Amino acid sequence: MLDDKKPQTSLIHAPRKAPQYIHSIQPPLFRASTIIFPTTAHLFDRHWSDPYDYSYGTHGTPTTFTLGDQLAEIEGGQYCLLAPSGLSAINLVNSTFLSHGDEVWVPDNIYGPNMEHLNNLRQRYGIQVRIYNPIDAESFIPSEKTRLLWLEAAGSITMEFPDLIQLVRKAQAAQVLTALDNTWGAGLAFNAFDFSNEHLSVDITVHALTKYPSGGGDILMGSVITRDKNLYQQLFKIHANQGICVSGDDTAQIIRSLAHMRLRYQQQAENAQKLLEWLQQQPQCIQVLHPAASNSPGHDYWKSICKNGQSAGLVSVIFDPKYDLAAIRRFCDALNLFKLGFSWGGPVSLVMLYDLKQMRILNNTHLQQGLLVRFCVGLEDPEDLIQDIQNALQQLE
Repeated sequence: MLDDKKPQTSLIHAPRKAPQYIHSIQPPLFRASTIIFPTTAHLFDRHWSDPYDYSYGTHGTPTTFTLGDQLAEIEGGQYCLLAPSGLSAINLVNSTFLSHGDEVWVPDNIYGPNMEHLNNLRQRYGIQVRIYNPIDAESFIPSEKTRLLWLEAAGSITMEFPDLIQLVRKAQAAQVLTALDNTWGAGLAFNAFDFSNEHLSVDITVHALTKYPSGGGDILMGSVITRDKNLYQQLFKIHANQGICVSGDDTAQIIRSLAHMRLRYQQQAENAQKLLEWLQQQPQCIQVLHPAASNSPGHDYWKSICKNGQSAGLVSVIFDPKYDLAAIRRFCDALNLFKLGFSWGGPVSLVMLYDLKQMRILNNTHLQQGLLVRFCVGLEDPEDLIQDIQNALQQLE
């Protein structure tokens, strides 16, 4: 050991080092690409499949493993991998389990970027993409080539809650993997790994941590969670080979937000419920979509699975067809508290408009004709949000 270091060396190898661990509310933040091995024994007596493989920053640090463990606990899983975004997490699942000639089934209300990725795989690698009606399990007809079934509970735009029990039963009978986009439920509305009296479970959940876990509208991240060690190891190999990793700083921010995620989720759900009840009385809205609404598609499925009555803070409305795109754009532009933007789960309420004719493939008789507007309810006072919409409705005429 060098006792008399030159000044430049002392800047890098400090002569004194404070103790590394104290007890604090938030866990320490580790920023690391290179991870130092104490001895060659630590270097060679390790394997990538170890529960906590500290070999390089892309494989994980105490900070990223801490978040992964917490998310797995919240969602009812056991193994968790982090990705730079929710879409990156979705792509990890597709890339791991779909090969040339395989068939994947997706709901007609699938998250748009997931469908784009699957179409790319179809064009490049011959993946077959099939569409089913999320509230009609009979429309899912797996074949010998079917490898993966995507589920969304609920759909993020038209809010159908799927017939999750029957869909998973059929998938299991056909030995088809099930992957649930669990962003809407956030692991709080129901347990995706134990959601029925017969303890049915999906195989994999994907979660856009950008939404409720982040809570601030300022962090991009995603997760893939499973209970199956074999599935986890398959995912991990692709995860490692593709160099998928996340920032320690972003990870620490989400860890900090998890403590109050349930409180925010419940408050935004309550705000959305008040908005829902008011919107149902407005003549301009011919259909209000929210799983807790008795006439919303899939309400009974939601009620049977989300037994605690939990639901996210999203409400969509379909406007009377007499209002054309120009009128709906005037309405959206007139909103003040609702900001025009994608995503949800942050403190600020958001709004987005959609033309379902450009998005859906099947004949969705459960949806009215007309342009759709989705409200992502934040943490503002719901009375102020209602007043904001009421003012903007005047621009429709």
